Amino acid sequence: MTRNDPPGGIDRPAVTSASAAALARCVAVEPAKFAAAHWGQTPLLSRADELPNPAGFTDLFSPADADELLSRRGLRTPFLRIAKDGDLVPSGRWTGGGGAGAEIADQVLDERVLEQYAAGATLVLQGLHRTWPAVGDFARDLGLALGQPLQVNAYLTPAGNQGFATHYDTHDVFVLQVDGRKHWRIHPPVLPDPLERQPWGGRADEVAATAQGPAALDVVLAPGDALYLPRGWLHSAEAQESSSLHLTVGIRALTRYALVEELLALAAEDRRLRSSLPFGTDVSDPDAIEPELTETVEALRDWLLRVDPGAVAARLRQRAWPAARPAPIRPLAQAAALVALDADARLSPRAGLRWQLVPDGADRVTLRLFDRTIGLPASCEPAVRALLTSAATRVGDLPGLPDDADRLVLARRLLREAVVVPA
Repeated sequence: MTRNDPPGGIDRPAVTSASAAALARCVAVEPAKFAAAHWGQTPLLSRADELPNPAGFTDLFSPADADELLSRRGLRTPFLRIAKDGDLVPSGRWTGGGGAGAEIADQVLDERVLEQYAAGATLVLQGLHRTWPAVGDFARDLGLALGQPLQVNAYLTPAGNQGFATHYDTHDVFVLQVDGRKHWRIHPPVLPDPLERQPWGGRADEVAATAQGPAALDVVLAPGDALYLPRGWLHSAEAQESSSLHLTVGIRALTRYALVEELLALAAEDRRLRSSLPFGTDVSDPDAIEPELTETVEALRDWLLRVDPGAVAARLRQRAWPAARPAPIRPLAQAAALVALDADARLSPRAGLRWQLVPDGADRVTLRLFDRTIGLPASCEPAVRALLTSAATRVGDLPGLPDDADRLVLARRLLREAVVVPA
């Protein structure tokens, strides 16, 4: 493969102490050992007294928080699912109109949720990283540590009940036990490293048969315990003598197959691979297809030897970055900061913002973000880098620009683009 990096290299954000601390809350081993011995390979059980915060995870989300979210926040589908006896309960049984001023049909009705939960159903609060601030902050930090997009769901299960039958996920998970106790049975995969297009339902018989055998891990999680499960590992969980609340962090890890998908998308640039099969080719005849397949494989091999890793990285960036949003901004406060901005104002990078700063010709620089790119004069590069790599920077101290007028123009641009926020 050929490599065509822009001159000067690429700047990007580094793992912070907050992101390292988020990972440490989930695993009771050093990051290097977790990466080498467990990531994508084997489960890891971490007891509360082995983790840095033995008080548990109630600072992230608690049963009282769940009640708040279910009753007072106007929750709508798909941010809640309800499961009973291994099946999802149709949302029409627990949603309805929101009353005056909220004439919608899919608002969560607390009375109907109570009815389902009291009858033994499991409540699944989906996308909790988008609806509960403490979880959102934690998910953002953990995602930076892992370098992968992730999501967080909360599972509330009544005593003695099980929300879902034995199954596997197509993404890695951290299970963080918040309240109550839950009995987990873990079995080896029937399909190691499944892709998202390979859900467990297509192998239900194999899953059920494997679940009848001896468990690789049979454990009860208590408050503050954490469990890592690679994708594909079979699992089921049952609440014990009291109701259970746990958080599931789903890590949507990029795979080698994702590289293949992006390579194939880029291969459309090659004329040999775009060419038609010979006139009259019988595609159902292996003998007719064999020489065309040979030529196609040769053309693909030749193209792969020339592909630019930078082009593949650009496509993967477009896939991964939008799945991991940075910290929310306060639009009113941001607008007020724009009006009041002066040389003494101090600005900070937007937390969790993924970015790359790359040269673009001799006199321009491009700032790549999760949803857009910003072109700037090359003279702005030192100032932009200072703003994005420092905890707080005084506008009048921005390097590389000739005077405060230019510094204010740049600062206003980055405030308006939500790249930086008031310190």
